[in-house]
Amino acid sequence: MSTLTIFTSAAAAAETVTVPATRVPDDRPIPAVLGADLEVPVKGGRLVPYANLDYAASAPCLEPVSAAVAAALPAYSSVHRGAGYASQLTTARYEQARHTVRAFVGARPDDAVIFTRNTTDATNLLARSLPAGTTVVVFETEHHASLLPWADVVRLPAPAFPGEAVRASDDALAAIDGPKLLVVTAASNVTGELWPIAALAHIAHRHGARVLVDAAQLVPHRRLNLTALDLDYVVFSGHKLYAPFGTGALIGRSDWLSVAEPYLRGGGAVRAVEDETTDWHDDPEARHEAGTPNVLGAIALAAACDALSATGWDVLVREEERLLARLRAGLAGIEGVHELSLWGPDHARVGIVSFVVDGFTAREVAETLSGEYGIGVRDGKFCAHPFVRHLLGAKDGGCDDVTASAVRASIGVGSTTEHVDRLVEALRDLVTRR
Repeated sequence: MSTLTIFTSAAAAAETVTVPATRVPDDRPIPAVLGADLEVPVKGGRLVPYANLDYAASAPCLEPVSAAVAAALPAYSSVHRGAGYASQLTTARYEQARHTVRAFVGARPDDAVIFTRNTTDATNLLARSLPAGTTVVVFETEHHASLLPWADVVRLPAPAFPGEAVRASDDALAAIDGPKLLVVTAASNVTGELWPIAALAHIAHRHGARVLVDAAQLVPHRRLNLTALDLDYVVFSGHKLYAPFGTGALIGRSDWLSVAEPYLRGGGAVRAVEDETTDWHDDPEARHEAGTPNVLGAIALAAACDALSATGWDVLVREEERLLARLRAGLAGIEGVHELSLWGPDHARVGIVSFVVDGFTAREVAETLSGEYGIGVRDGKFCAHPFVRHLLGAKDGGCDDVTASAVRASIGVGSTTEHVDRLVEALRDLVTRR
């Protein structure tokens, strides 16, 4: 059994006690999710099993994640500054979570792992840490979390094909003097399409720029190796990674983060406070995690990383691709249902499909699927207004414009063949009502 070693006294490292680490056995099958047996009411008062096809918004909790949180609760205490046993144990679990997350994304040993609330929070933290005069290059296809935090930004139009994304980035970065950052998603939250992040990182570094990758929609579906891809920063959210306990992470190079103004000013971020000067920590993890952190959220996030890694990505990807192919083939066979795509139907993608249905608004489709069939999907613009407008050819597409919206079905651990088939049959029935 693997163990964590904790110190019973901060000053007496030789006095140790071991506790079981929260890990998943290597031979575990695909883990179950909480809520798999949920029943929901539909038209006529019946209860039916819920078909959750809204993983891209927030994924359900994995059972091993719930178990890890339950195991940590009895000894829950403060972290980093407590001398008591419970505080020492909680601190050890919190810092072990940091190591687990670092390993999960293949980060470099000296990369910072800063726990945040979510991807948006992590991206804003980095935005606050950029050197003065940094110019950010970002595509209009990004989630709002990547579009909005920057003070000096060059926004590029949607590329017609992956090679154009690389060329446009090359041209934009070449025209910028001073520090620069390229921001790009690894997998689109609208279409699921995978972006050429390795090629984009190479281009960024050729121009002396850094790259931030939004991995929120990638890490629940595919292995990510930050070191092998030569990425500078990645961000993602626990609530999309089967750990819905309010934690995300910013992972990457420490130098900018070590000298930036603390993201939050308060206890833990400071080494000493005097009348007129404040001595902030050089360690970026302490510097930017002021106050009591979300310890249980970090433990949950690490447990999700462990559970997915122990299951094995080959198993997870194979099952997802089977369900995704079944879903896309089913939608393609329904007249009047149109899948949205930036780079065409054959481009690699994760388990996300957005579509529109002739004769119905996205909200009408989503409400019918829920109210009559017990199917949960997302409708709207998915916090990616410019991209959805581009895909639909809409001119404004504000929040109140129902004509510039789509339906998104997304799958993950816990999705089943019956869920996919129920959605396809429901849409086939719906289009007959036009």
